[in-house]
Amino acid sequence: MRKIAIVIFILLGCFGGLLASSATRQARSSNENQSLALVGAKIYPSPTDKPIVGGVVLIKDGKIIAVGDKSKVRIPKNSRVLDCNGFTLTAGFWNSHVHFSEPKWQNAGSISASQLTQQIQEMLTRYGFAHALDTGSELQNTLAIRRRIESGEIPGPSIRTAGIPFVPSQGSPFYIAPLKLPELATPEEATKLVRERIVAGADAIKLFAASPVSPGKPPVVMPPEIAKAAVSAAHALGKPAVAHPTTNAGVNVVLESGIDILAHTTPDGMEPWGDDLVRKLRSAGVALAPTLKLWKWEVERKGFAPAVVERFMDIALQQVRAYSQAGGEILFGTDVGYMTDYDPTDEYLLMAKAGLSFQQILAALTTAPAARFGAAKLTGRIAPGLDADIVLLAGDPAVDAKVFSKVRYTLRQGKVIYESK
Repeated sequence: MRKIAIVIFILLGCFGGLLASSATRQARSSNENQSLALVGAKIYPSPTDKPIVGGVVLIKDGKIIAVGDKSKVRIPKNSRVLDCNGFTLTAGFWNSHVHFSEPKWQNAGSISASQLTQQIQEMLTRYGFAHALDTGSELQNTLAIRRRIESGEIPGPSIRTAGIPFVPSQGSPFYIAPLKLPELATPEEATKLVRERIVAGADAIKLFAASPVSPGKPPVVMPPEIAKAAVSAAHALGKPAVAHPTTNAGVNVVLESGIDILAHTTPDGMEPWGDDLVRKLRSAGVALAPTLKLWKWEVERKGFAPAVVERFMDIALQQVRAYSQAGGEILFGTDVGYMTDYDPTDEYLLMAKAGLSFQQILAALTTAPAARFGAAKLTGRIAPGLDADIVLLAGDPAVDAKVFSKVRYTLRQGKVIYESK
């Protein structure tokens, strides 16, 4: 009898465990199928749409399934509701110029999940960035970060990367010495190395169209035929090309070679952008990431006289103003990772000082990069069917540009990847 009792006990235990396991699976499945309702925020569906005051965004399975006034959107009974009264809701932001090149990112495959999550939050997600373009880092290391995010191990943004930039012969920038970047000596070599880079996993390439090899001296300019070969190789594989221009000589290489994106303005050359240059850039469809805060950060930390700082910044602002007023495409980018001050607030204020409206800044953060990087059918707006990539802000950036950096929540595909404490 005792043996029979033991067998019954074991069977009951196993059966109970199966029931518990089944209940856990059902609860998990129920939670995954649960809708999330963001209720009460002022919603800017896109830079051009009228805002919805007191709106609702309904999310399920990582997608936006409804957007509208809360009196018109029916919230399913089992939905999880997030009270967003007093917040502003926009599409998730893009930072189109970052670097995973600081020492703390090394050996990304083995950094603890908690540490890597903290680093990503500090640089990106706490400021609303659900997407990032890395324009210069060790390719396989950055791909390791991306894999850990995409696997669900850690929360983070989507990452596109160019890997390590290419330079002209003897063209490694002075500020990375003693490191040397890969050089492109001939069109044939440019074609070969760019193809290899993209096959290895790069989503873009970056060229130093004119490279600052020594302080106070003219940059080394990449021969246009070499730049054109590199760009053609990237375009043949469906990838964009980004350029560090340094001066207007670098901008001319961009125009001659078909480069897609200027990673910076060119105040280093102390030359404003004239109407003819702006018109050529606009006609070529070149996008610009201004990195205005970077210039302020650089000249101030180097101790230049206030008059020099003012003149330098005036040129940078003039270049952005001229291009935006001509209808040129602006992409938000800050060069964080090279710049160790991650807070983008000054970038927003400087863009506003350059004359960009709230709608233009929002476009630089959302619709413009989504279109530029081939993701407009997935993200960049608040609309049914798109990924639930969302930022909730404490205040209204249409009233004050500083609010763009006052992030309460960042969501990517419906999951909260940052929440302010």
